[in-house]
Amino acid sequence: MHPDDRVLFEKSRPDLSAVQTPKPALPQNTSAHSIDQLLPTELRRHASIGLPGVGQLDLTRHYTRLSRKNFAISTTFYPLGSCTMKYNPAVNETVVTDPGLADIHPYQNEDDLQGALQLIFDLERYLSEISGLAHISLHPAAGAHGELTALMIIREHFRKQGDNERRTVLIPDSAHGTNPASCSLCGFKTVELKSNSEGLVDIDDLRLKIDSNPGGIAALMITNPNTLGLFERRIEEIAKLIHGAGGKVYMDGANLNALMGISRPGDFGVDIMHFNLHKTFSTPHGTGGPGAGPIGVTDELEPYLPIPRVVQEGERYRFEEERPHTIGRTRAYVGNFGVMARAYTYIRALGRDGVRRVGENAVLNANYLRVLLEKHLTVAHPRLCMHEFVLTARRLAKEHGIKATDIAKRLLDLGFHPPTIYFPLIVPEALMIEPTETESKATLDAFAGAFRQIMEEAVSNPDLLHQAPVTTPLTRLDEVRAVKQPELRWRP
Repeated sequence: MHPDDRVLFEKSRPDLSAVQTPKPALPQNTSAHSIDQLLPTELRRHASIGLPGVGQLDLTRHYTRLSRKNFAISTTFYPLGSCTMKYNPAVNETVVTDPGLADIHPYQNEDDLQGALQLIFDLERYLSEISGLAHISLHPAAGAHGELTALMIIREHFRKQGDNERRTVLIPDSAHGTNPASCSLCGFKTVELKSNSEGLVDIDDLRLKIDSNPGGIAALMITNPNTLGLFERRIEEIAKLIHGAGGKVYMDGANLNALMGISRPGDFGVDIMHFNLHKTFSTPHGTGGPGAGPIGVTDELEPYLPIPRVVQEGERYRFEEERPHTIGRTRAYVGNFGVMARAYTYIRALGRDGVRRVGENAVLNANYLRVLLEKHLTVAHPRLCMHEFVLTARRLAKEHGIKATDIAKRLLDLGFHPPTIYFPLIVPEALMIEPTETESKATLDAFAGAFRQIMEEAVSNPDLLHQAPVTTPLTRLDEVRAVKQPELRWRP
């Protein structure tokens, strides 16, 4: 092992420290014994907590080296289909470090928070205009949390109407995996809808499922464009069928990138949807930390939105807590404000025309790359796509033994992060690719060139692909063992 590859504990020396803690300012004539009395016994530390001792420069170098071993959107193309990894503009980060935004606290007096409350209020208006839904809540902390919040609102809506028998939610087989999980958490029963040969919702199967659940359809959870990157052309008809059965249309807004400024979900029959600020509006991904998955609703569902709401009275903004039909609080405060400020900055920087150009360029880039790559692999549904498309390596696997995972791992050797693989589940040996609007033609051409090289290697040197990656700090892992016997901590 190279010395630089050791963990911090292995580099540790008891005489080193990356920080110097100032001595506390204490009254004169204070003895060591009296210092001990300042803290209750149960709060005193009687032994070392075992942190490693390294110098500040070594600490900086250690984490910088680690960062260079990772793939990141700031260093390479990240074509993760459905996850939408795109550039986070530096101006967003500059804005959120302004003390007026960074140093505020939600428990401050409302008079001191007027600018922040206006930002929240205006961001809701912008998302309302983009989605075509009249009311927005910024509370949810992630896309899946937005799904859960939306389903809680649907459940409360029917409960208030005395209709507690509506427990069935229809979910297409091309939906995101979090959809059925959110349903289960809310006590709903999920029923899968089949896709037709075009990769769209099978209308006949939809009618059959509605007829077999008389009076029991609570909602349809649909992703549009769907996870195959295809726009549901009959979405208005689908919405009418659900509404005719007394249910609500929920849209997973994860793929809004393709529609932004072009088509509005509220206009084609959606009652409630969530946004992914990290996917569509250039904020960082939450990765379990600060994120945002706002929801939009129609006038009918507005009374059930979480509290507190930010409302405007004249030129003043305030929190509104007293809402008799609300589902209550779904998290602390009003959401992750730093994420909101980034999304606000992005929308204001783009303007109305810029928002539309994002959607147009996302679709343009996806179709350009689709045409380049369909020379090498089969496109699951070879026609005009939206923001992403799905390839299948099924024929390559059958003829040469090269699977989607081999292609993905070889891309790491060639300097590209792999696309999403084996999703959606309805496509065998799937590679799901989303270039986003922020990538240049030169980058897309280079990515297509890497695919061309891999296809040549699949014939001339398949063993290389089976071993890939061979140039990364860690080569191919035993993935089955990693799942069954994970080692999540270092032990001396």
